[in-house]
Order: sequence, then structure tokens, then C-alpha cells
Amino acid sequence: MAALIKIKPLCSDSTSKLLRSRFLGFFQVDHLSTSARRSKSKPNKVKESTSKKQAEISSIGSLFNEITEILGADTFSGDVNSSGIFLSGRNYYRNDEVALCTPGVCGNGEESALLEKEDVSVFGDTQLENLGENDVSPVVHEVTEIVRADSGLVSMEEGLEKLGFKLDSDVADKVLKRCFKVPHLALRFFNWMKLRDGFTHTTRTYNTMLYIAGEAKEFGLAEKLLEEMEKTSCEKDVKTWTILISHYGKAKLIGKALLLYDKMIKSGHEPDPLVYKVMIRSLCAAGKAEIAMEFYKEMARKDVGLSMTLYRMLLSCIARSGDTAAVQLIADDMMRVSHIPDHIVYGCVLKSFCICGRIREALEFIRDLKNKEVTFGHEYFETLVRGLCRADRIGDAMEIFEIMRKRGFVNVKVYGIMINGYLRRNDISKALELFESAKESGFSPATSTYTELMQHLFKWNQYEKGCELYKEMMEREVEPDIVAITAMVAGHVRQNQVSEAWKVFKSMEEKGMRPTWKSYSIFIKELCRISRTDEILMVLNEMKASKIVIGDEIFNCVIAHMEKKGESDNMAKVKQIQRTCKLDLQGEFFSDDETGKQEIDMDLINQQDPGITDCLLMEPPLPKAYDEQDLQDICRILSSSVDWCLIQEALEKSTVQFTPEVVVEVLRNSGANACAALQFFTWVGKQSNYGHTAETYNMAIKLAGRGKDFKHMRSLFYEMRRKGYSITSDTWTTMIMLYGRTGLTEIALKTFEEMKADTCNPNVTTYKYLIIFLCGKKGRKVDEAIKLFQQMIHAGHVPDKELVETYLGCLCEVGKLSDARKCMDSLHKVGFSIPLTYSLNIRALCRAGRVEEALAMSDEIKTERTTLDRFTYGSIFHGLLQKGRVEEALAKMDSMKQAGINPTVHVYTSLIVHYLKEKQIGKALETLQKMKEEGCEPTIVTHSAFIRGYVNMGNIDDAWNVFHTMNVKGPSPDFKTYSMFISCLCKVGKSEEAGKLLDEMLKSGIVPSTVNFRTVFFGLNREGKQSLAHNVMQQKLALIRKRKYIT
Repeated sequence: MAALIKIKPLCSDSTSKLLRSRFLGFFQVDHLSTSARRSKSKPNKVKESTSKKQAEISSIGSLFNEITEILGADTFSGDVNSSGIFLSGRNYYRNDEVALCTPGVCGNGEESALLEKEDVSVFGDTQLENLGENDVSPVVHEVTEIVRADSGLVSMEEGLEKLGFKLDSDVADKVLKRCFKVPHLALRFFNWMKLRDGFTHTTRTYNTMLYIAGEAKEFGLAEKLLEEMEKTSCEKDVKTWTILISHYGKAKLIGKALLLYDKMIKSGHEPDPLVYKVMIRSLCAAGKAEIAMEFYKEMARKDVGLSMTLYRMLLSCIARSGDTAAVQLIADDMMRVSHIPDHIVYGCVLKSFCICGRIREALEFIRDLKNKEVTFGHEYFETLVRGLCRADRIGDAMEIFEIMRKRGFVNVKVYGIMINGYLRRNDISKALELFESAKESGFSPATSTYTELMQHLFKWNQYEKGCELYKEMMEREVEPDIVAITAMVAGHVRQNQVSEAWKVFKSMEEKGMRPTWKSYSIFIKELCRISRTDEILMVLNEMKASKIVIGDEIFNCVIAHMEKKGESDNMAKVKQIQRTCKLDLQGEFFSDDETGKQEIDMDLINQQDPGITDCLLMEPPLPKAYDEQDLQDICRILSSSVDWCLIQEALEKSTVQFTPEVVVEVLRNSGANACAALQFFTWVGKQSNYGHTAETYNMAIKLAGRGKDFKHMRSLFYEMRRKGYSITSDTWTTMIMLYGRTGLTEIALKTFEEMKADTCNPNVTTYKYLIIFLCGKKGRKVDEAIKLFQQMIHAGHVPDKELVETYLGCLCEVGKLSDARKCMDSLHKVGFSIPLTYSLNIRALCRAGRVEEALAMSDEIKTERTTLDRFTYGSIFHGLLQKGRVEEALAKMDSMKQAGINPTVHVYTSLIVHYLKEKQIGKALETLQKMKEEGCEPTIVTHSAFIRGYVNMGNIDDAWNVFHTMNVKGPSPDFKTYSMFISCLCKVGKSEEAGKLLDEMLKSGIVPSTVNFRTVFFGLNREGKQSLAHNVMQQKLALIRKRKYIT
């Protein structure tokens, strides 16, 4: 396998070594340490972990005492005027500034700043905001106006034709740069220019269009543009590769970015400093410290430095990984290569440790600074205080604060850090005490401090105090920013003071601010809380008028809220606004790969994934109306013991103020520990100043059902009804889905009838998942599925692609082809295009092994044949391979290539699966190599195919190598991968190794199914390992106990 990935770049030996270390052994991972860890017994691990933790706490405590003695000593050298960490206006390398970082109000300001500041700003010609000296010419202006004003009355193309100007590549490039915020129009202009007589796009115009595609995350289009460059013999330069690497890196598609880097090397382009910077920035953002360090070392060998922002970003990434030696290496280079003053470097190192919560390393570093007799600037103190607050060591932070106060180092910024630290712990009284102390000391608190305090006061229903703070802020002439104003708007809305909220919201424009998407989003979601639907419509219309892209996230939230409240008229108005917005944004800016994307069933796993509907049962959380630290504290308490009495005692000592939002999130995050979570649900419902809501009951019902505790699920439902909570279609649908996913379709149907008898109308989700489960292999009831599908269409609900695929697949499997035809007719009537409906049916036929019928159906359509071929290519190719008709499949691949349609990752994976079934490992590896060379990243199905293939050929070690590589480099194994690997290992007499995978699943947060346990249990018994089989059964029973409610 290693031979497959070997790279021979046309560059220096050092670069060659770098690439080999990165790519060599794609499926090779040293997993001896992992195996050793798995072999340790659980009790020893717990004891060792506890003793280590106690030793760590004791050690850090001792070290902290030593540091406070050093910092507090009269002989200690400290400079209140030292430059410390943050300097502005001084340049050290390529005019890069050391930027000022301040505590963020709504997130990690430091880290987000690192990501934003170091943007790719050396693209030269492609830097879109630098339009150049000649970009103001009348021609560019006039052409840009026509392109951007595409109104539908006169098409862009007609308007451009009427101009009569001769447009060259320079004008085209400048017009494209001015249109980067309207990518679909930029693409139309780009394509129109291609059709002009005598015009040919240059590397420069292609680079600009690639930049626009990357900014819009249209990677399919970017690939298409690259192919065009090759076909037209348009040379790629270093900027071309840099733009692509940068945008794939920003999207955290690191594998693709590395492959593009490799292609750049192979094409003969030597990486320049910018390429290295782009790679390091992308790798740091993705948390790939080890690979980022390899790139950095290669840069350092060439004596190339980084910008200050990138240095700090790299330091934070490496510090988070715990590699202190690498941190020291970077610090040395900052001083040696980039000539950054040592006191600034020391400050950056200290800050990196503190940002990552590495307090021990930070304290040890301070001790080293003392030994070097380094002057300790006041900014160092600030950094240490911030780090201690973030690590929830507020008492230690207060000690440093007091030392700073004695030395006169305290400023408004330090007060802000401390106030933020207390607010993180929800200690508002202490935060307010410090706030008053800051004012008494003559400091004027920052806008961010006021904002944080207001947010917490509103959160804990101290509305009057929050309003007083805002008023005080205005009186002190502390200028509020958008975040502060938005916090005030949210506070007013929560108290149903909507008119006041509008006044404050409108004040943004008076102050010269433009409301952001986030401001509107918070306003809408707070209005949803108090069910002011008329006001929601007003906000949506204002967003639309302000030309802010609203997005489906907001629309879906509003529609779901109105559906729960039964406000069908207002819901129709919102859907109308949504349709209008989509029409406004609609363009031709999508690639063939997106529209014709094929997903194939490789038949690797025959078991049903119990997590298949978890994304539906545990819907995405609403905007956070709770403190993340509170959530973590409660989840930690619930998982700390199996004894409910101990858990209850810890909960009663907790200072967390329970709200329905916190309870919902606790339940959402407790899938594998449902027993404790459901006991917590019962306990918290009895607490004073707390009351459950319909949402908390719905989440508890979901949690009980996911653990197959249907008795308690029903009990919660009846309790909910008894206490007068609103039983909506969501509640009924959840129970139907929970029954259906375990194959209890008979009970699911009875619940569906019970729902209708309760005068609750099924919604589109109810129909969708009931039909999907009726079509499943467990509890299949095809006739009932057909009736329900017809009912759904008759009720005016439009099925989505997932439902149609499942439904047609089931009909084709059982031979009900006439019903599949009727389904196609129904889909035409509700707006599905002819190529799409045919492609879905052809795909279903191929999956069911009816390739002849699929080919016959594809011959029926004469118009839009190219579109159909693109849609069905992967399905027919896979179907032919399943039937052993390899030559026909390969001929199909060649014909599609000639038609300009390249094989997708799914087509290549189908071919790999076929070769592995035939035990032709060489051909499978060749196909993987070709696939990677063409830029197709292997998917989880590709990796799973190799695991299965290696096990079937007896190469168990190679299978484990692939599995461990997935864990390290991604994509991470999912339920299906684990289930397939367990099944394969048990078949070849390796059931003990399969048993280890059960532990791995639980560690990864994936709950093994009954089938997984049964497979390992039977396998161990067959191999005569009865004691191990007994252990597996005990493990299964323990898991069931953890997931079921115990009274």
C-alpha cells in the first residue's frame, strides 16, 4: 500500500522528505500503543486516571504557589511600560503587524482573530479588493453595471451585446473582480466572454474566477475551471495553485489541499513563501499540528519567516498538541529569522499556552523567564490572568490580580478579563462587585464588559438591572457596538417589550451601523420565544429589503415555530418570502457534479444503522440560551458515577441555575448515559423555580426511545398530556420514528392512527419517516407504504429525494414495478423534472439487480439525454459490475469520459469494491491511485471496502492499518464501518479482536447494536472462548442498564 502513495516531486531533497513523511503509508499507522492501551483493565485505568489527576492538581498547585511568590516578590523585575505581548504600528516581517487582541463578548475573540487576520493577501492580480489603477475606466464601470443589474427585463447578455465595446482580458478580469459578491453573475459573464470571437481567457482571468468560486465554496465549479484550463492549454501559475489550496484549506478539506500541493510540485512549480503560509494557516485552522510543523520546518530550512499573526496561530496550534519542544523551536526562529524582539516572542508563547488551557506549561514557562531574568511586562500578567480564568481557576486568577493591583499594573482590560471570568461561572454578584470597583478606581469599563454583563442579567431575568446598565453606558458616553445593541434588543423582547426593542434596533442606523445577519437572527429567534409572529414577518421583510441573505436556517426555525403553533396563514407568508428570496438568488452558479451527484450502496453492510435517524431525533440545537460551562458541568456530573445518590448529591451542590434550555441540551448530549439523564429529568422537574416545557418532554421522550425503553417513553408521553403540555405533531412523529427505527412498524402504524384520532394532522416529516421504515428490511410492510405515499401526495406534501429513493428502491426490490411507474407519474405532477424521476427509478432498479430493466428505461427518454446520462452514470456502472459485466461497465466509463463526464468518487469506489470481491488487490490499489491523482478523495465507503477486502484475503494487519488511519486522518469510522469490520473479523475466527471494536465504538460515542453484541458473542463461543463471550454479554447488559430509566 505504501508504494501506492509514494511521491516523487520535482523539488529539493528536503521537500521530498517532507512530502514522503506526509503521504507515505496512506494506510499505515503505528497502533501498538493503542493496542496496549486497550489491553489494560478498566479498574486499573480508572485508578490510574484518578491518581494522575490528583497528582496533577497537587503539582500545579505547588507550581502556582512558587510562581505567585516570584511575581509578588519585591525583588522581582516588572515593567509597567514594557511592550510585552501586544504592539501596534511596528513591523517585523513583510509589513505584518502584531495585532491587539481583546476579550470577545460572544466567543473566542483571540482564536477567531487569528483565522481572520491571516488571509491570503498576496495574490497580486487576484486580490479582489485591490482593483488596480486603471479599474475606474468608463468601460469597466459600464460593463460592471450591466452585469450586476441583471433584472430579468433585459438579460445581461443582451445588454452586453448592445454596448458594442471590444472587451479584452484586462477589462474582463477587472469586471470579474467587481462582481465577486455576486458569483452567479460573475460566472455568467465569464461564460459569455468565452463565446466572443477572438477572445480567450488568460491565466489571470481564470485565477480570478477560481478565487470567486472558492469564496462561494463551489468546489465543483473550481474543478471544472481547472479542466477547462487544461483543455485550452492555459498555463497554471503558482497563484492558481495557491488560490485553490487556500480555499480548500479554509473549508478544512485538508486532504484535497495536500493533494493540490503535491500536484503543484509535480507540475514543476517550486513552492514560494505564500504557498507555505497558506498551507500552515489551513493546517492550523484544522488542528493538524504535526503536519503544520513539517511544513514550518521546511520553511525554516529556507530561512523564510512568517507573519506575526501566523506565528501566533502556529504557536497556539502546536501548544494545544502539547509539543513544548516544537513551541521552543518556533520561538527561537521568531527571534533568529524574523528578528522579533524577545519580549514579544515570550509574550506570544505564554499567550499560546494560556489560550489552550495549558496552565502547567504556562507556569513552567514563567519560571524559566525568571531564571533568564527577563523583565516581566504587565501584559504578561494580563495573559496569565486570562488563561487562569479560561481554565476555570478563578481563585488563582484573583491572586495574580491582587499582585497586579499592588504593583499598579491593573487597567480596564484586566478588570474586563476578571469580570468575564466570573461571568463564565455565572457568579454575577462577584462580577458586578468588580465592575463597581473598576469604576471607583477611575476606569471606564469597555463596551464588551457592559455587553457581557447585560447578557447575563437578561439571561437570569434581571431585566431592570440590564436596562440600567445600558442607560449608564449611554450616560458615560461609552459607545455601544452592534453586539451591545443586539443584546439590549434581546433583553427587551424577552420581557415582551417589543416596541422598545424596535426603538433600540432602529438606533443602529442612527449611529451609522448596519444591522448584520446575526443581529436579525437573534431578533427573530427571541420573537419566536414569545410567539410574536406578526413582528417576525416584519423583521423578515426588513432583512429582505436590506438585501441580506436570510438563509434556510432562519426560515426553517420560523416555519417550525409557526407549524407548532398552528399558524398556517403566517406560515404560508413566510414560505412565500422564502420562495422570493430563492428566486432572487437563483442563478447558474452550480456544477454538474453537484446536480448529478451519485451516491451508491456498496452493500458493505446489511445491518441497519441505529444511528440513521439520530440526526432527526436529535435535531440541531437552537441558538445558545445557556452557558456552555453549565452544560459541561452537568454532563460531567451525570457521567461521574453509576450511583444516582452520588449524582444527586453533586447536583444539589451545583451552582448551576437550571433552565429548560440547559435541560434540553443535557438530554441531547446524554445518548450513551440515558439512565442518569432521565433520572436527572425527573429530579430537576421537582426543583423550585423550575418548570419543564413541551420541548424538554419531547427531548426526554426521544432519549428514552433511543435506548429502546418504550415503556418509559410512553409513560413520559402520558405524563406530558396529564400535565397539560401541548402535544404537537412533532411529539407524535418522534414516537412513530422511534418505533419504526427498531422494526416495530406495527406499533408505529397504530401510533399513526392514534395521532389522527387525536385530531393531530400528520406533517411531511411524519409521512416521510413512517414510509421509510415501512420500506426497511426490518418490519417491511410494502402495501401500507404504498397507501401512505398516495395519502401523502393527496394531502399536498412533496416528498424529498431521500424518501423517493427509499420508496422506489423497496418497490423495485419486491417486483412492484407498476407501482414504481405510478410513483414517477405522481412526482411529475408535484414538480420533479423528467430526467430526475427517470434517474431515481433507474437507480432503484440497478440497486435491486434489475440492470436490464434499468437500461431499457434509460432508452425510453430521447430528449435531455445528456442530463439523464449524467444522473444515471454511476448507478448503471455499479449495476453492471454487480452482475459481473465488467467489460460493459468499463466501456460505459470510457463513453462517459468521451462525453466530458469524468468518473466520480462513487464510480471509482464501485470499481474498487468489484476488484476486492475478486481478490484482485493490485487492480484495486491501481484504481485508488488513479482516483487520487484525479482529485477524488476516498470516502468512508472506499476505506470500508479495503477493510473488508483485506480481511477476506486474510490480511488482517492491513485491515487494521486502514482502520487506524481512518481514526487518525479521517474520515472517522461510522456505525456501518464498525459493524462491517466486526462481522468480517468474526467470520474469519478473530472474534476477540472484534470484541475490542465494541470498546472502540463506545469511546467514539457510537452505541453498538444488539446485532453487534450478538455477532461477537456467537463468534467467541464458536472459537471456544466462553469466558470472553460471557464478558461480552455482561457488557451488553451494562449498556442496556445505562440507557434505561430505573425507578
